[in-house]
Amino acid sequence: MSAQQATRRLCVLGATGSVGRSTLEVAAAEPERVQVVALAAHRDVEAMVALIAQHRPARVAMADPAAAARLRERVGAGCEVLEGAEGLCTLAADADSDTVMAAIVGAAGLPATLAAAEAGKRVLLATKEALVTAGRLLMQAVADSGAQILPVDSEHNAIFQCLPRGYTCGARPSGVRRLLLTASGGPFRCWSAAQMHEATPAQAVAHPNWDMGAKISVDSASMMNKGLELIEAAYLYAMPESDIDVLVHPQSIIHSAVEFVDGSLLAQMGTADMKIPIAHALLHPQRGCSGAQRLDLLALGRLDFEPPDPERFPALRLAREALRSGGLLPAVLNAANEVAVARFLAGAIGFTAIAALVEAVLEQAAGWAESCDSIAAVLDVDARARALAQGWEAARG
Repeated sequence: MSAQQATRRLCVLGATGSVGRSTLEVAAAEPERVQVVALAAHRDVEAMVALIAQHRPARVAMADPAAAARLRERVGAGCEVLEGAEGLCTLAADADSDTVMAAIVGAAGLPATLAAAEAGKRVLLATKEALVTAGRLLMQAVADSGAQILPVDSEHNAIFQCLPRGYTCGARPSGVRRLLLTASGGPFRCWSAAQMHEATPAQAVAHPNWDMGAKISVDSASMMNKGLELIEAAYLYAMPESDIDVLVHPQSIIHSAVEFVDGSLLAQMGTADMKIPIAHALLHPQRGCSGAQRLDLLALGRLDFEPPDPERFPALRLAREALRSGGLLPAVLNAANEVAVARFLAGAIGFTAIAALVEAVLEQAAGWAESCDSIAAVLDVDARARALAQGWEAARG
């Protein structure tokens, strides 16, 4: 094998989640090209026991110490079990792996993702929050260590695939005029503001195209996911938010596009299956079989596009304002949104209150002058923003 074709030694952070499981399915289909050496999860012991039996990793980690203790009892001495945030970071930086799938949802995945970058790994980035909360910190770690980031989000992976071969994330790509992030519009694309005000959690998680977890499905319904992706794109591709546009594309066939200065527009297309960007990032610069269904253009027939409605979907405006303000306001945005979505899913607030809560927290945090110069600063602001978000809810009764 050439150096480019050498076996990837893979650590999966978030192994029991949707992206983690899909990653392991792709890895299992390429046993000569990918070896699973480490797995990490939050607290799902039963799922981890099954994954250990299938993939035989030497080390695993559980973020929940109690779950780690139960797992040790189940797997015995044949597999080392680490625990807590420190255990996840140790696993991510372990020299036994060269590739780390960062798929832990929320700000909880930031320390381990940063540890992988600081260790010079190939980081397959599937968690939005790492770049949103600590974009400058993460990209600086990549530059300092010689790590490589390969985006797994379907939109950012699509952009990456449209850029010239050999492009490395962290620098503005040559000859690019703007990036086009596509959005399905979610389940409420055609709903009125009044209808959205009465939306239930069950309706919000019923995504028309993608099979995703509850939190990201709600983010899609509010279009906050596209706001977070806009912030990610600014860091991944070193482009200002003014050069990044959002376009609603209900079919979710074009996953994003790149417009070049000569007028060319390149778009990446495929079925709505996360195994496609996972396989691309995992095997890059080679290609392999993802197991996804092939795209039939004749059966598809048409592609539709429309602008997002800023009145019904204010999350896009809030994300742009946070990005323009700089510093740690994107981390505030993310933290407030996580609290708001959790409260909506619990039935404590209405759907349209999600954006209202986030905007109120951003306004209160506008005077915060901290810069993103350490993970401690990021986590401190994350905690303070969550406290503000909980306080907003309490103030409203």
